[in-house]
Amino acid sequence: MNIATPVPTPGPSWRFLAGILIAIGLAPGSATVADDWPAWRGPHRDGIAAPGQNPPLRWSDTENVVWKTSIPGRGHSSPTVVGRRIYLATADAEKQTQSVLCFDRESGKPIWETVVHRDQLDKGGHRNTSQASSTVAFDGDRLIINFLNNKAIHTTALDLAGKILWQQTVGDFVTHQGFASSPVVHQSVVLVSADHKGGGCIAGLDRSTGKVLWKHSRPKIANYTSPSVVQASGRTQMVVAGCNLLSSFDPLSGKKLWELEGSTEECVVTAVTDGERVFASGGYPKNHTMAVLADGSGKVVWQNTARVYVPSMIQEKGFLYAVMDAGMAVCWKADTGEERWKERLGGEFFSSPVRVGDRMYATSLAGITSVFEARPDRFQLLAQNQLGDEAFASPAVCGSRIYLRTAKNGDQRQEFLYCIGLAAN
Repeated sequence: MNIATPVPTPGPSWRFLAGILIAIGLAPGSATVADDWPAWRGPHRDGIAAPGQNPPLRWSDTENVVWKTSIPGRGHSSPTVVGRRIYLATADAEKQTQSVLCFDRESGKPIWETVVHRDQLDKGGHRNTSQASSTVAFDGDRLIINFLNNKAIHTTALDLAGKILWQQTVGDFVTHQGFASSPVVHQSVVLVSADHKGGGCIAGLDRSTGKVLWKHSRPKIANYTSPSVVQASGRTQMVVAGCNLLSSFDPLSGKKLWELEGSTEECVVTAVTDGERVFASGGYPKNHTMAVLADGSGKVVWQNTARVYVPSMIQEKGFLYAVMDAGMAVCWKADTGEERWKERLGGEFFSSPVRVGDRMYATSLAGITSVFEARPDRFQLLAQNQLGDEAFASPAVCGSRIYLRTAKNGDQRQEFLYCIGLAAN
């Protein structure tokens, strides 16, 4: 284990604020401050950015790029933005390392790198997989990351200077396409899912120590989704789709609340809710999008065969928005599944969209970010912007800036992290 030389943590005012947030019971992983993007899918883990922002509509290599910095290795980990820092996971196949990186938010300058695992990187999986596909979660005090290493899933906590605080092996892992699930923090628990063909698990870990608080075995089926903590039907639920199941648990105790058959075997999408229904989708062996009552009745409200396999969906004000893998944007009425519109963006999509007000920002595999107005009654394409040749990671939008991880292909592939913003932001 090779830990970088620690550097000063973000200033005392930030640490003081983080301490207050924990003390007053604000759930870690929820919004810390309005200008942060603290975990997979953002401040409320639903793909919706904080209100009142004005990120650019248009950018290029020479327009509205505040800074650009190179990233060593390769990964699909999306940016986590907290205080004055940005955190990413990456893996270097040549050095045989899996690391967490820290950058300065204002300049993009590298601050520290912590090697979490050395050697024993997985060699299998899909041609598009990476060995650093999990997104870092910030719990108000520490950073938490998942890695597949040495045929097992490990969850690791680091402090804000990059020092490893604890590491827990969640379970063995048999590779099919790869591993992509991000950790989710809810109050005192870190939630980790690790479905695979050998028989996976879902676990709750103590976020202070890494101790396993509860653990459930799962079917012997490959699956890739991250857990989703939702407020639905009057209670807090952790929902996981895939393995031919849609399952709900109490995130603190691990008690199973309800479970029904659906949506399909393999899912990547993180489930969302409108407070009454849970929405999930999958893409193998069939395409399947569904809405299920979250009250435990087992009632499937509606379903269709739309292929929303990898990009996660967004629910807002009674409407469900999605960017399909094949480049179609679509809006459904949340309670009935009625299609309100469907429009072509073009390209393939692995990245999940982000909603900022009435705008959606969706980045294609080719590195083209489509910006479009998405209302229940209308779709309007506003701009399409290219950076790099390839993008798997989802954008983070906070402080009216966009943080985007892309890659430039050529004789030697190179990944970059961009900060995109208007000059006045």
